[in-house]
Amino acid sequence: MNKLVVLCSGVILSAVFLMGCNQIKAEEGRQVGKYTMPDESSKHEGTWLQWPHNFTYGKDYRDKVEPIWIEMTDALSDGENIHIIAFDKYEKNYIYDLLYDEGIDMDKIDFYIVPTDDVWARDTAPIFVYDKDNNIKLMDWGFNGWGKKTPYKNDALISKRLSKQLGTETIDLNDVVLEGGAFELDGNGTFLSTRSAVTNNNRNPKLAEADIEEYITEYLGATNFIWLDGVPDLDITDFHIDGFVKIHEKSTIITMKKNDLAEWGVTNKDIQTLMSAKNAFDKPYQYVYLPISKNNVVLDNGENLGYKGSYINYYIGNTVVLVPNYNDPNDKTANDIIQKLYPDRKVIGIDVRELYKEGGMIHCVTQQQPVRLK
Repeated sequence: MNKLVVLCSGVILSAVFLMGCNQIKAEEGRQVGKYTMPDESSKHEGTWLQWPHNFTYGKDYRDKVEPIWIEMTDALSDGENIHIIAFDKYEKNYIYDLLYDEGIDMDKIDFYIVPTDDVWARDTAPIFVYDKDNNIKLMDWGFNGWGKKTPYKNDALISKRLSKQLGTETIDLNDVVLEGGAFELDGNGTFLSTRSAVTNNNRNPKLAEADIEEYITEYLGATNFIWLDGVPDLDITDFHIDGFVKIHEKSTIITMKKNDLAEWGVTNKDIQTLMSAKNAFDKPYQYVYLPISKNNVVLDNGENLGYKGSYINYYIGNTVVLVPNYNDPNDKTANDIIQKLYPDRKVIGIDVRELYKEGGMIHCVTQQQPVRLK
């Protein structure tokens, strides 16, 4: 994922569904599929982080991005547990000492030894869901390095290996490649994504769009599909949705204004689709607009990355909201808007410039685990 910006992250279905899945409307509060994925703002048991290491991209890479992981751990651990995936026992001990020396409450931290290729937990760590009896299950969707662009063999096995350590039942969905940063759910039956990152032949060459929708209905409970075409090859993810769209409280789409979307690379057709989107009850969404950074992102060493930064790729913790910042005049504007959206949580801006250079932001490297309900 190096060097490229990421615009980031059962039952047999009825014949009616097969004829037109988009026409089925979810009922309020009704679980359509076998499982439900709680909203990111719902109560967490903890957050999963894949700690950076030097085994894929070298020590310089790890040293430059690691301070971001320390900041995330420190901020999130006030309100929830932090589950850290360490490459091996040596790395576990190294990370423990590092965090202990930072004065972080180690009672809130635990470790899992799983070899990884990289840090992008949104796409490669497990997705936790509830079944119809409110039991926690672990979903293991397929992962192939965003179309075999990067090393991915270790990352593709993270969920399977963690399942054994956690003792949590795994739902094997490896027949479908689906990264966590590639979709947004509104919690009321709507799935929002880009075709370029999901139905692309470099992910799912043997599956038609209708086939993928069947899986999503059954395993994520969505019946209303908002597909943007996206832009293949514009970035390494083929245009993940979580770089420019987030859904808030089931009825509000957080995105950019039209001119900023165009600068981000969104086509006019996709802008029109996004701005006229309707939910599963055929009601239009409300919209909140965040800016992009005022200037192109510039690193501390003076390197100009040549592109601007998104604030939409933020992560909602139990007590904090972690927002990507860029040492830019628009940092405060974006942080203030987000603070108004989450008045009961503290917004913390985290300088992600070194991570942004390598391909992502805050949401890209975090994954929530919901609380157990029983």
